[in-house]
Amino acid sequence: MATPTVFIAALSLAVLSAAASAAYTNYTVGGNSGWLFNDATNTSSANYSAWAANNTFNLGDYLVFNTNSNQTVIQTYNLTIYQSCSIDDSDGSDTFQYDGGVTSFGQAMTIPVPLTIEGTNYFFSDADDGVQCQAGMRFQIKVNHGSGLPPSLNQPPPPPYMEPPGPGTPQSPSSVTTAGPSGNGGVAVGRNVPLTVTLIGVVTITLGLIRFV
Repeated sequence: MATPTVFIAALSLAVLSAAASAAYTNYTVGGNSGWLFNDATNTSSANYSAWAANNTFNLGDYLVFNTNSNQTVIQTYNLTIYQSCSIDDSDGSDTFQYDGGVTSFGQAMTIPVPLTIEGTNYFFSDADDGVQCQAGMRFQIKVNHGSGLPPSLNQPPPPPYMEPPGPGTPQSPSSVTTAGPSGNGGVAVGRNVPLTVTLIGVVTITLGLIRFV
């Protein structure tokens, strides 16, 4: 039989674990319909604005996009960019594109996007020159503070990587790789940087601290 001290400690650990598990949520965008667009009917697979309106989002939650490379996943904090359905005028500091590391057309992929900034977040697909966005592939959410960011997301991004110069060349960087907000794996629009994000990475980072809806 456990001593009272051990029992109380075990009980406290169980309570803390249960609280942490309830603190953060993984939301599958569009539910079972996913993040998809039908080119034949020019319609999205779900009403994403209605889906978003039926959920409450907090810092540390994840949006999980079950999609394919026919669509894009753009996250922005810029209302003008969102309304234009285009990233052409983005300055690269408030708009991020997720491609899942996929290079072939029509390939299935799952893209997890952490919510790391409180306030209004906008999401859309700019594929087909913005046609998908204009036809319903977009939504906006309000991110509440909730329990705040978990330690895995509440870290400053790593310093920019500077490619070392070759022998006899001037000491100046030739390329710079920049992380997305709070190191979430997004690539600032306008930077040609390869990106690979998998759902496994989400589970690894927040194991025991998440639930799916």
